[in-house]
Amino acid sequence: MRLIVQEIDTTPTEIKLHQNSRILEISFDDGQTFSLPYEYLRVYTPSAEAIGHGPGQEILQIGKENVTINELKPVGNYAVTPFFSDGHNSGIYTWPLLYKLGSEYKELWAAYLDKLETAGQPHHQ
Repeated sequence: MRLIVQEIDTTPTEIKLHQNSRILEISFDDGQTFSLPYEYLRVYTPSAEAIGHGPGQEILQIGKENVTINELKPVGNYAVTPFFSDGHNSGIYTWPLLYKLGSEYKELWAAYLDKLETAGQPHHQ
């Protein structure tokens, strides 16, 4: 799902993958720490294969409830690329995107669940 991301004036100080709970924990130097479920990160991938190359080309990501992150690779000093268990590894998650996903988690997750419901796709958790 396409997001508009603003630049931020903070950078991560720590990123941890919690495999049992399937949570990526990221702390920023402004004191914020976010716990982002792997499924949430997967459905909000910034990859062109999911968001297309322009507005209206987004593809709703479904069936990602049990996805895990096998590996997290740095991209320069501005982003990471998660390698998901479903084979997806083309999303580059910048620090501003991860911050937005963390700070707006409640609203963005609700919006995703609404889109699933509208599409007639059950969410199994």
